Amino acid sequence: MHAIEDAGSRPAPPGLRERKKRRTRDTLIRCALELFALQGYERTTVDAIAEAADVSPRTFFRYFAGKEEVAFALQDSVESSFCAALRERPAAESPLAALRGAVLTSWDSLGEEVGSVVPLELHMRTYRMIESTPALLAVHLRRLSEVEERLAHEIARREGLDLATDPRPRVLLAAFGGVMRVTGRIWGEQGGAGMTELRGIIADHLDQLGPALAENWRT
Repeated sequence: MHAIEDAGSRPAPPGLRERKKRRTRDTLIRCALELFALQGYERTTVDAIAEAADVSPRTFFRYFAGKEEVAFALQDSVESSFCAALRERPAAESPLAALRGAVLTSWDSLGEEVGSVVPLELHMRTYRMIESTPALLAVHLRRLSEVEERLAHEIARREGLDLATDPRPRVLLAAFGGVMRVTGRIWGEQGGAGMTELRGIIADHLDQLGPALAENWRT
């Protein structure tokens, strides 16, 4: 009886139509990122992406508003996974410990999630491209600010705080976001460093955040 109930409570697998739509979307992402890596973001057109994916430009626009949106498509998935991981952290954890745990937990599933769409090496090249393309960097920084605000609201909810009167969640997220930007830049400057190395850099820097803010550096 329990087995029947459990099976019935599981979400139904996606149908053929949904699987085809997902494959088309993934193909568009992969082709776009490959072209961005090959010839640069500015020189890549929507028509070129559609042609590489063997679809019409009209089909492209059914999935994405433009090439900026497709450039950040995987970043959307990564950010959503991180926010979901934070919501699942134990309630007894401190805010900083919950953020650190959420980063590393979501990072452990990143390879499978991203790798199902594009090679991880291509994803890393895309991150570096975003950092070095002024138009995309501006969008990237705006998006990071928006994510930080979402996370500040989640931290406030976890701690039972009113974000309108208590600045601590936003202060924490400002520091946390700074660490993530610094580690991304360090990783990018290392050139050949991979995802494992980036995970280690993030963990090491987050471990220093609390002491850097609270302790006397000269002792």
